[in-house]
Amino acid sequence: MTIPRSAVRVVNLGRIPYGRALQVQQHYVRQHLDSLTCTPDQRPNTLLLCEHRPVYTIGIRQAPYPTEEEERLTGLGADFFRTRRGGLITFHGPGQLVCYPILNLGCFKKSVRWYVCELERTVINLCSRFGIKASTSPDTGVWVGDNKICAIGIHCGRYITSHGLALNCNTDLTWFEHVVPCGIVEGFSSRQHGQPPPHTAALALRISAEQHAGQPLCQNQ
Repeated sequence: MTIPRSAVRVVNLGRIPYGRALQVQQHYVRQHLDSLTCTPDQRPNTLLLCEHRPVYTIGIRQAPYPTEEEERLTGLGADFFRTRRGGLITFHGPGQLVCYPILNLGCFKKSVRWYVCELERTVINLCSRFGIKASTSPDTGVWVGDNKICAIGIHCGRYITSHGLALNCNTDLTWFEHVVPCGIVEGFSSRQHGQPPPHTAALALRISAEQHAGQPLCQNQ
């Protein structure tokens, strides 16, 4: 059977330290770079699903976060990482579904803007499965009313994507009170909207992604 050029493998990493997840992402990015000369149906498009222990991460706009700020946040019991993704500071932790699509956009559409919009649409479709009315706004991400329920921050080099999205399911939102997450003052949304546990959301996300793409994803690993 011929695998569609846009087929995506799903790999569930479980709860994993953020630093280890970065290493896993780079492993799949390297696979993509090594396969650029292959035919499209041989390219290793992969969706990594996981949770993290408490960690604050900042993107390429990291000027407001000097060493003193890093020490303050790690003093709360969280890890701290400076990354190559877009966006400002955000939090990852237990009860949050984190998704890292490692994709060659050449198998889909060579447009970063299109890709981010597709992530947003997939999450909105996922939320609707649980009776949650979510939407986009002028700011990147997915919102429930005035509260952000899903943050998106990606990196894309040579049309290979990494990093991705974080969907608040049963997340302890008090961690967000120590920063201005994603530059947002209004607030973040989580369990007050009845979100499912991350493992349930992960399954629903796969179903939503399959329906949105119009074809099945590859088998879980």
